[in-house]
Amino acid sequence: MALRKSLTPVALALCALAAHAQDTQRITVTGRLVPAAPDVAGFGAGMDLLAAPIATRSLDEESLRDGGVRALADLTRLDAGVSDAYNAEGYWSQLTMRGFKLDNRSNYRRDGLPINAETALALDNKERVEILKGTSGIQAGTSAPGGLVNLVVKRPDRTVRSGIVEWREAGSLLAAVDLGERFGADERYGLRVNVAHERLDPLLRDARGQRWLLALAGDARLPGGALLEAEVEANRQRQPSQPGFSLLGNAVPDAKRVDPNLNLNNQPWSQPVAFEGRTASLRFTQPLGGAWRARLHAMTQRLTSDDRVAFPFGCSAEGNFDRYCSDGTFDLYDFRSEGERRRTDAIEAALEGRVATGAATHHLGASVLRTRFEARLPPQAFNFAGVGRIDASVALPAAPLPLVDVADRSERSTELSVRDRIEFGGAWRDASLWFGLRHTRLEREAGQRFTTPWLALGWHLSPRTHVYASWGQGVESEVAPNLPLYTNAARALPALKSRQTEAGVKHANTGLEASLAAFSIARPQTGNVGDCDVDGSCTRVIDGRALHRGMEAALAWRHGPWRTQAGVLALHARREGNANASLNGLAPTNVPARSARAELARELASGVQLHAALAYEGARAVLPDHSARIPSWTRLDVGAKLEHRWSGAKVTWRASIDNATDRRAWKESPYEFGHVYLYPLSPRNARLSAEFEL
Repeated sequence: MALRKSLTPVALALCALAAHAQDTQRITVTGRLVPAAPDVAGFGAGMDLLAAPIATRSLDEESLRDGGVRALADLTRLDAGVSDAYNAEGYWSQLTMRGFKLDNRSNYRRDGLPINAETALALDNKERVEILKGTSGIQAGTSAPGGLVNLVVKRPDRTVRSGIVEWREAGSLLAAVDLGERFGADERYGLRVNVAHERLDPLLRDARGQRWLLALAGDARLPGGALLEAEVEANRQRQPSQPGFSLLGNAVPDAKRVDPNLNLNNQPWSQPVAFEGRTASLRFTQPLGGAWRARLHAMTQRLTSDDRVAFPFGCSAEGNFDRYCSDGTFDLYDFRSEGERRRTDAIEAALEGRVATGAATHHLGASVLRTRFEARLPPQAFNFAGVGRIDASVALPAAPLPLVDVADRSERSTELSVRDRIEFGGAWRDASLWFGLRHTRLEREAGQRFTTPWLALGWHLSPRTHVYASWGQGVESEVAPNLPLYTNAARALPALKSRQTEAGVKHANTGLEASLAAFSIARPQTGNVGDCDVDGSCTRVIDGRALHRGMEAALAWRHGPWRTQAGVLALHARREGNANASLNGLAPTNVPARSARAELARELASGVQLHAALAYEGARAVLPDHSARIPSWTRLDVGAKLEHRWSGAKVTWRASIDNATDRRAWKESPYEFGHVYLYPLSPRNARLSAEFEL
């Protein structure tokens, strides 16, 4: 009954927006559905996405707001190729692409420079989020092969006067302001200010918190066409996090009988996780004449965090340490790691331009990137507090004393890269050749050097249809955990080189854009050899490989008042050459073989739009041997948007009901820290917002 009452304001808002469409003039929106290729693609800004021989997605600010995206974890709402990878309320976002989990320390970028995503990254001051799928060796020195995520900061490129107020169930309330202005002679100078504050009160119980953001961005257009850009951001989030459910003995609990709003982190001594970040960057771009320009870009990011949770982990009563007990009890630990500090510094010098050699045109680029990463981690508490229950009914005493020292981490890298995009003339004018090479020197406990090439060929079948084929490498560097358990503790393993081939076709014209890509990624895997039960009994080694093959399709269509977008991923992911032969041929845990996203919207009149979205994900393995699985699920979201003028301001109203059918299912099954976790779909929930722009 309480849920129905809380949905009443949004239900009334949906009806009011629909009624507003009556007896008014219809508005039809036209234009391209897909923007230019993302900067993170690595081949220069402004290039047409149709001609890029890679699978990318660029989500602008309006798309993020329409989709209800507040954190990177919410990107799974919009793209079938992006899936959850241990996404808990109150914690940092973790994503999977093409079946590979992204590394929060190496697969995320901010305006093209590497950042650490082991924190709560705010999106209020971001112009767009760019997604690059596939092996990333040409764009990143070391990174997981699934893809990259790039956050593009809002700049003072125009006058902006906007604000937004948003309510979400059960009582979250956001207020944000975005102000931008150009001033001085010929509007030479610009300033952009973003301020946001949110009270966090989700449907998940015992998870109240708050967050805030303050961000400034400025630029100066200097004589000779030079551009100097600076920005700084400070943000903080405090909110209790959400432990997952798990197997009960050998059984997967029935999701329909589990309260999705129950938070197992509800002990009297539970404290919020606190994330605080400060980031600043400076970028100088200088035209050099003709088509050439040079760029110097530097950034620093400093993070502090207090990671605290009442953490369910295993069942010592039954000798199972990767799941909960058959009777619904579990071992509960008091985990505290207070005062974690992480720092990332990056500076890049780049040169790019264009030269002609006969009938061919070369779009050339070269860069040097120097990066430093440091993590200073305090002693951690991970202490047994007692036996809890899955109904969260047992109160236990705290056990906060730190007992375990954690090794600090430091690494530095230097990356040299060159690229060439060749456009041919004459009889080969429809062809293009792409080549890139990146050499990385990584300085850590042991120095390592990697070279990752990338090659692609594209062909325009028609002015608006493009086919391509590509091949490339990526690389990861793993170090054995610095624990007495390991015989090779803190030692670097041989480089994990991934290889990807991809072929695709893209088509775009007025009102219709479609793409289809087939890919294959092979990546070495690591594992433990030995008993791994006493000190010195375990060795971290390369153990077989993961082979992920699949197809991705996307469609965006608009005709008159109708608009639809859809995406599908079909993935065949398998392990090969594993020392445990029983795992060979099996898919990894928490990776669905099928996923799809679809949205249908209709413009009624006077800026009123109704829309519905479907999200589908297939069954997932819970255990590596597939002895336990969770079934597929489908979620329906509905909503409406109204744009109108009021007292000289453009006002945009948004009303949505997510999971409108109140579907109960396990959303994901991350196998983390050697333990099975199950996270439920969020129940039916509503959001309502008003955006004002002068």
